[in-house]
Amino acid sequence: MTANSTAYKAPGTSGAGGTSARPLRRRPAPSARRSGWTPWLYLLPALVLLGGLLVYPIYQLGLISFLEYTQAQVSGGEPTTFQGFGNYATLFGDSQFWQVLLATVVFAAACVLATLLVGCALAVLLTRVRAVPRLVLMLAALGAWATPAITGSTVWMFLFDPDFGPVNRVLGLGDFSWTYGRYSAFALVLLEVLWCSFPFVMVTVYAGIRAIPTEVLEAAALDGASQWRIWRSVMAPMLRPILVVVTIQSIIWDFKVFTQIYVMTAGGGIAGQNLVLNVYAYQKAFASSQYSLGSAIGVVMLVILLAVTLVYLRLVRRQGEEL
Repeated sequence: MTANSTAYKAPGTSGAGGTSARPLRRRPAPSARRSGWTPWLYLLPALVLLGGLLVYPIYQLGLISFLEYTQAQVSGGEPTTFQGFGNYATLFGDSQFWQVLLATVVFAAACVLATLLVGCALAVLLTRVRAVPRLVLMLAALGAWATPAITGSTVWMFLFDPDFGPVNRVLGLGDFSWTYGRYSAFALVLLEVLWCSFPFVMVTVYAGIRAIPTEVLEAAALDGASQWRIWRSVMAPMLRPILVVVTIQSIIWDFKVFTQIYVMTAGGGIAGQNLVLNVYAYQKAFASSQYSLGSAIGVVMLVILLAVTLVYLRLVRRQGEEL
């Protein structure tokens, strides 16, 4: 090659004093574009199922809450009319609704706190006992968890029956009725809810504890930390994502308790003293045939649960935890 020959320039390079050429944008290959939709194709059956079982019922619930929908409209005797927020105004203007809402929040909070305390304590206990006692405790807890709510409620009603129940005889309470007083009835229902709810927390937290490296726990023990300090400073922070899941799940379950209250207090107790929102909605919708008011209560419950879940998740994410 002679000196006068022009040097070869590769595409995208520049000569002396020249301007760099823009890099060429590559269009994604058709196969790459198609692969982006592949996960959604796999999720499509589940999304369709969730749409039918979750989205559509919520839509109908919200729609009925804005209508005048009573037995007259169901039977076709009167036309359905749009009420706007009239049902919500009626609901929020009812003093009983606020009493029931307060009772529901306090009762659910007590159930969640008791479930987390008992479940976490038994999960730690499972790591301290031998294989046979651990297996027995696991089977007993899973048996309580698998028992239907109506069956468990009926059994607990027999155990605490003032005439034939063994609990009153053992405690020497005579013919004391647990369901007569408001607080004793709530306490009885709380015990039954705790009995059938703690296994979920226990098993989930136990699985999380088993995933913690033993070297970490041994190092904390060698430093002289007590069992409570190990749980608070080592195990609980590492189990925070799991604790978030079981807490949110417990809030959802305990906030919408229905079967235990309805069965054990005969539909809400004397003069409705043991009503919670779910039973209150049932009474409004089916006992009083005010389906629109019952739907409005359901929407309020849904909004409350969504708000609690979002606030809890936001607080956790502020602390730098990834779920």
